[in-house]
Amino acid sequence: MANQTLAIIAILLLTAVPFSESISYTQYRTLFSLSHTLLTRVANLRAARGDISGANRARTMAAKLERGMGLGFWRFIWSAGWDYVTNYAWRDLSYTELFGAVSDSNELLKWLGELSRAESAGERAAWIGRNYQNVLRVSSSMISRLLKVFRQSKRGSLREVVKTVQREVVDGGLLRDCLELGTNDLKGLIQILKDMGLQYASNTDHTNSDL
Repeated sequence: MANQTLAIIAILLLTAVPFSESISYTQYRTLFSLSHTLLTRVANLRAARGDISGANRARTMAAKLERGMGLGFWRFIWSAGWDYVTNYAWRDLSYTELFGAVSDSNELLKWLGELSRAESAGERAAWIGRNYQNVLRVSSSMISRLLKVFRQSKRGSLREVVKTVQREVVDGGLLRDCLELGTNDLKGLIQILKDMGLQYASNTDHTNSDL
């Protein structure tokens, strides 16, 4: 009963604020599923080359996402929703940074589209060698913009997710590993994040225009 009550409260909480209009249940689940699959593949890649500590970090992140696809999913929705209500619902988000993150995601999708045309592992490795710094620059920019969007809460769920990804991209080589594995899962993640940003901005702008 307690778990059912938690789920109901979470749903009501999210449907009560504009943020929920931009993030559907299906988008959340797809985002969790793609992230879990990609991190599991990264963990296997790192283990195969002997990077045990890196593999363990990726497995830990994947395990958290796996729990998030079960009952923990509702706990995350509750946590993210409460974070939004207490820190962002009554404040204006930085739309300059939000649209900047969408612009960065478009550039990332363009780079990944180029990489997807590589026909062999050798061609993919050569492409990464030529373009990795550009892709890293754009990825770092997008993450930094998202941190500015979620700047109000220093330890909120939304900001902590972005901070975790930032640490692993900057210090752990997560982006390079993802590129080595191919583009499908990563393109899917970036596309969902882009759609969320556009939907949220559009819904909020429409709400403000009705006031």
